[in-house]
Amino acid sequence: MRLGVLDVGSNTVHLLVVDAHPGACPLPAHSHKAELRLAQLLDDDGAIGPHGVDRLISVIKEALQAAEDKGAEEVLPFATSAVREARNADDVLERVRAETGVELQVLTGSEEARLTFLAARRWFGWSAGKLLVLDIGGGSLEVAYGIDEEPDAAASLPLGAGRLTAGWLPGDPPDPDDVRALRRHVRTEIARTVGEFSRFGTPDHVVATSKTFKQLARIAGAARSAEGLYVQRELKRESVEGWVPRLAGMTERERAELPGVSEGRAGQLLAGALVAEAAMDLFGVERVDICPWALREGVILRRLDHMESA
Repeated sequence: MRLGVLDVGSNTVHLLVVDAHPGACPLPAHSHKAELRLAQLLDDDGAIGPHGVDRLISVIKEALQAAEDKGAEEVLPFATSAVREARNADDVLERVRAETGVELQVLTGSEEARLTFLAARRWFGWSAGKLLVLDIGGGSLEVAYGIDEEPDAAASLPLGAGRLTAGWLPGDPPDPDDVRALRRHVRTEIARTVGEFSRFGTPDHVVATSKTFKQLARIAGAARSAEGLYVQRELKRESVEGWVPRLAGMTERERAELPGVSEGRAGQLLAGALVAEAAMDLFGVERVDICPWALREGVILRRLDHMESA
């Protein structure tokens, strides 16, 4: 069957259409995305303003039309931290339902981490052993660890690249004092969770997903996305440590000229790099393998599992 998954994230609204059936690898058929940056549309009270809601509804309607055009039999809609943490989340969800017919499932941070872990486990397989998965989104950082398809530990921290950029790095280029303050904040937040994971022992394989890690790997010399999903890509901690001060000295426009860095994400790359550096350091990780599957694929895989069991 042809399935669509509609991801209302902190940075983008992304529709992914795949051809899939239980027991088979989902094959991408179409991708439709719009940069919305919901995390940056919150007002001083933490609510998504009327303009933001109007824009969200318009983008969802466009995505539904694209899913229909591509013949999707079912669309799985979900939202992450930007909607989850909005003060008026219930009102936003009701307006979306009333005007588009879409019942957005708001995932908890733990659900995000667990579904991303499932996707990474299926991609790398059982031979990967004990798996540690890191995912930096626009609104949050997810960490999960385990040896099965369901992680033994999962955490979600408010350390997304978009959120941190908006709240901590107003300058272009940012003020060095702001960068140092953000670095301290990120490391303090991550350090609080390390003990929850370290009691399970050293992972056999460390995996990173998300646009931030992919862009950092690319500027550090990893293969271009055009070379395909199955090309192995990795990111070393020493590379991130070398790039952080360079990114801190660049303007947003200069970062956008780096290989693999999109104009829309260039402004968030430094904050994302600070989170990646801190996570790899505090968890004792020297290198990560980049996983092309993440939360959207996890949602699809869980749906296929439910179909098979039914």
